[in-house]
Amino acid sequence: MSVAQVPSRAQLGLEAPLVQIEAHLGRGLPGFSIVGLPAPVVRESRERVRSAILNAGFEFPASRITVNLAPVELAKEGGRYDLPIALALLIAGGQLRLGRKSLPECFGELGLDGELRPVRGLLLAAIHAGRAGHDMVVPLADLAEVSLVRRQGIHGFGDLRAVCEFLASPDVAVKHSGSMDSAQAIVSLKNQNGSLDDVKGQWRAKRALTIAAAGGHSLLMIGPPGSGKSMLAARLVELLPPLAEQEAMEVAGIASIGPQGFDPARWSQRPFRAPHHAASASAIVGGGARLRVGEISLAHHGVLFLDELPEYDRRVLEALREPLEAGVITIARASARLELPAQFQLVAAMNPCPCGYLGDERRPCRCSVRRVQRYRERLSGPLLDRIDLQIEVPRVELPALSASSAPGAELCAARLSERVAAARALQQRRQHTCNARLDHAGLEAHCRADPAARSLLLRVSQSLGISARGYHRLLKVARTIADLEACGEIGATHIGEAASFRATTGGRDYLPLDTR
Repeated sequence: MSVAQVPSRAQLGLEAPLVQIEAHLGRGLPGFSIVGLPAPVVRESRERVRSAILNAGFEFPASRITVNLAPVELAKEGGRYDLPIALALLIAGGQLRLGRKSLPECFGELGLDGELRPVRGLLLAAIHAGRAGHDMVVPLADLAEVSLVRRQGIHGFGDLRAVCEFLASPDVAVKHSGSMDSAQAIVSLKNQNGSLDDVKGQWRAKRALTIAAAGGHSLLMIGPPGSGKSMLAARLVELLPPLAEQEAMEVAGIASIGPQGFDPARWSQRPFRAPHHAASASAIVGGGARLRVGEISLAHHGVLFLDELPEYDRRVLEALREPLEAGVITIARASARLELPAQFQLVAAMNPCPCGYLGDERRPCRCSVRRVQRYRERLSGPLLDRIDLQIEVPRVELPALSASSAPGAELCAARLSERVAAARALQQRRQHTCNARLDHAGLEAHCRADPAARSLLLRVSQSLGISARGYHRLLKVARTIADLEACGEIGATHIGEAASFRATTGGRDYLPLDTR
């Protein structure tokens, strides 16, 4: 009997290796087996494929069927292999005669009636198929997503019968195929996180958000309940510049393999992730039994907001230390090793004490000194050392909250976004000119400071008792502040402002132990 092959692709992290679906119809008692390290959901495709073939008007082969998913050492999971398995059976049985020189890569889950249903992760498959110069057949529901990265060679269909008619004749008119312009696929969405102009008062917090957006710095906000910490964090995305095309492709590719998939309407939008404090370490950093992406990778080129920071599990917080430094997370298991990008901006919020009112002028704190100390000790020194900006967010007085006055021209969101974009453009030009990174080797090339600034930097570092890492981070924040003012050299005022954002939690005593 004959053997047929239909190409497809697996999904392994951010890679989409090629998989050949081989079908053999042999002599013997009728049977249907799938080999090649399939997951249970792939083995269950036997019944879906059988029903879909019959309901599409074909005969199911009464033979001993063997389907192999090659290469065999690669784990396969998901419903994406339903369509190529069905096509391989029809080709091997002679019911589908190809009218094309080469088969496109095929993806799609089959319903019992032959309907072609969407699957996740096809954006990455489209990127890899485009590099290989292969056409693709995808479910019609996935066409908008895949068309974001492919301009031609993409064919979308709604059922198995339509796919077979397309493959049988090169002249058949395909109603729903080809390239879809990304402008048609994307629905313009407003920033659902709101505008910074909606925030009343909190001028220092807005200044910290501007600096964080301009330099990609991490930020910790400490204040009583209801002071606007969560509201401010959600507005950071508004200040960030639009994603470049390559960055947008990376963000979309990661989102496509996440638990919610990728929405084409969010193309080129920076992600904002806010996981609950009860989330596990594997949910935050990735991993698990099947090596899934975590929140820090889903926040790549965007913002990761951790509200009630001390309430997170200690293992979760300590796991953030490596990606905050390196921008990548490496997940190692006995059977696999996965490296995922994690260049996110960390924005965290916390109360000054368990009850939340330590240092508040209106409400007394009910916490004992020991209880406050235990609360603070949930955050390790190495983690705090990696947070560049640390500010207090006080209560907003009711008269200011009820005022309807608009922000000044210098503090409106549009103006702040322009300043952030100008500062980032200046940094990119300097990066290209100096050909150095903001690390130990290239720090001097990027962060030139006048003598007064250098002297103040040394005195501040000694008085705060900060580490070498903290010293360099303080210098980078000062560089960002100077860029916002378009200054080529760091001055003493820039160092002083940068130090004021680091002194809040210097030595872990960020608020007085006044329990009244």
